[in-house]
Amino acid sequence: MEVWDLHCHLSGVPGRTPDERMARLIEHADRMGIARLCVFMGMEWSYDPSPEDLRRQNDDVLQALSHWHHRAFGFAYVSPRHLEASLDELKRCVRDGPMVGVKLWVAQRCSDRSVDPIVERAAELKALVFQHTWLKVTGNLPGESTPMDLADLAARHPGAPIVCGHTGGDWEVGVRAGRAHRSVSVDLGGGDPTAGFTEMAVRELGADRVVFGSDAGGRSFASQLAKVLGAAIPEDAKRRILSENLKGLLGPILSAKGVRL
Repeated sequence: MEVWDLHCHLSGVPGRTPDERMARLIEHADRMGIARLCVFMGMEWSYDPSPEDLRRQNDDVLQALSHWHHRAFGFAYVSPRHLEASLDELKRCVRDGPMVGVKLWVAQRCSDRSVDPIVERAAELKALVFQHTWLKVTGNLPGESTPMDLADLAARHPGAPIVCGHTGGDWEVGVRAGRAHRSVSVDLGGGDPTAGFTEMAVRELGADRVVFGSDAGGRSFASQLAKVLGAAIPEDAKRRILSENLKGLLGPILSAKGVRL
């Protein structure tokens, strides 16, 4: 089956430069039969990035993509705490650049309406929105979104395709939180390959709303592929999760950019 990975980072990968790290990611992707990668955030990241940090990290990804456009896509890392700078980055990296999505992390919970202008602009550009979510028994970071926060965001933007990163960490809660919002897909990346995760997501959401991601280099490609390849679900569902669903989510912006697959 063809495999597209929604969720990759330059951090956690050996290499002194973005080019070296991207080459290493591709090397390991080749070993595991992964055809395409989505990459976001730079070599060094922060929980609450400044406008300068955002630009630097996006520059890292742009450089990493420069020799690998046939294998990788980039998402622009932005923060609602710096709205104008973030909208500028969407213009630079998505509208006028090669990136195809938006990465939101932990600077501000996505239930806050300060996130709305970013999602609205992303929708105008046909860019896919990836929102990190987690639900921690030890307590979330101050601006870290839960899957319930993401459900609030999706309710305000029913037409915008949004991915619930990590399925909220606590995936039993995450699957249920996003179930009512048809524009929400869940990302399998990160966390251990626990039995039942993928099966529940398919049962509750349908196979069309589940997307493979690894969270490499924080996690291995192999352990994350096991969540799908070892799941007790039909082969057609595995095929959708491993590539077809992500192709569909990225299809509008790739078409608008004239990218042929």
